[in-house]
Amino acid sequence: MRLLLVKTVFIASLAWILQGCETLEAFTSKDSSASKEDEYTGWDEKKFHDQAKEALDSKNFQKAVTLYEALEARYPFGDYTPQAQLNVAYAYYKNDDPEAALAAADRFIKTHPRNPSVDYAYYLKGLINYNRGIGFIDRFLPTDASQRDPGPARDSYDNFQELLRRFPNSQYAADAKQRMVALRNNLAMYEIHVADFYMRRKAYEAAVNRANHVIKEYQRTPAVPIALQIMQDGYRKLGLDDLAADAERIYTLNYPNGAPMGDYKDEGVIQKAWDAMGLDR
Repeated sequence: MRLLLVKTVFIASLAWILQGCETLEAFTSKDSSASKEDEYTGWDEKKFHDQAKEALDSKNFQKAVTLYEALEARYPFGDYTPQAQLNVAYAYYKNDDPEAALAAADRFIKTHPRNPSVDYAYYLKGLINYNRGIGFIDRFLPTDASQRDPGPARDSYDNFQELLRRFPNSQYAADAKQRMVALRNNLAMYEIHVADFYMRRKAYEAAVNRANHVIKEYQRTPAVPIALQIMQDGYRKLGLDDLAADAERIYTLNYPNGAPMGDYKDEGVIQKAWDAMGLDR
């Protein structure tokens, strides 16, 4: 009985404390909102735009997001609103919020499909996905880049491809093409990494299949000679000497001086290939 009484008192006290916290939080939130309202009192559309642009130029991206969103909320059909919607996508991107950036870019495309700057929205989507998965450590320390999730690279490739399809004469077309070359190399080297993993696990058939996929789908990439090497080794391990000889013949014909990056079994050759393609720049 005594224990039940103690529990009842404890629960009642806890409920009272939580209610007090909620009240304080609501009051604080309300006070903060009121403070922001006071801060923006008398601001016209141009001032919101100018202040947001100033924050963007000074790389205060969180402040830029706040101001652009406030501009859009107060002037949803204003003259500066379309540019604000596009700029907030960029601000989200630079503020390391890719999901919000993609959503904002998509919203701009749907809302303003004929805007003169809509090609930039497509380009920005590609840029966002191009840089996804590259974290703080990856930027400053050497890592095995070929082990990253290839999903964002595929998305980025598709984004740039759509840009070129819709706006072949866009000012961003040349850069998009260059990035697509790097992305294609990226995807090919990812397949090589997987094939090499299978070889080391003695899953030779799976390794050969991956290498064959590289040769079929990623021709004229630095990954092809490495794929041919894996096929030679894999077929020999499987006892398929004729197929191994065919792979060796094709390799010798196309690379008489050996693969530019060396033998795939050399330590670090995959990373060397990655670095030579200049993907993490």
